[in-house]
Amino acid sequence: MSKEILIIDDSPSVRRMVAMTLQQEGFEVTQCEDGAQGLETAKAKRFDMVITDQNMPNMTGIEFIQAYRNDPSSSGVPIIFLSTESEGNLKDQARSAGALGWIMKPFEQAKLLAVVNKVVG
Repeated sequence: MSKEILIIDDSPSVRRMVAMTLQQEGFEVTQCEDGAQGLETAKAKRFDMVITDQNMPNMTGIEFIQAYRNDPSSSGVPIIFLSTESEGNLKDQARSAGALGWIMKPFEQAKLLAVVNKVVG
């Protein structure tokens, strides 16, 4: 059975790129365009992993992580942060909110796959 991954990013091109990369490796991918939509989707169905952007309309990545982690259904679901921002403070906020790791955009497909395979493999 293939692993299911939720991608939350307001950029259609980033979502497409991440989805394509993961689908080629046999992962099932669900895409959401902002944190609020991502939160609804993540609460409605259990995913093996969530990859979220930071800067999005309606709800940022950090806000999504905090809200999702307040829901018992998020227990054990790894969250990877995908962002153009490399500021240490933001990484710390993401970690304390409940993110497991961080990938810089633009990302390298091989690096993304390595992280995903390590976490959900």
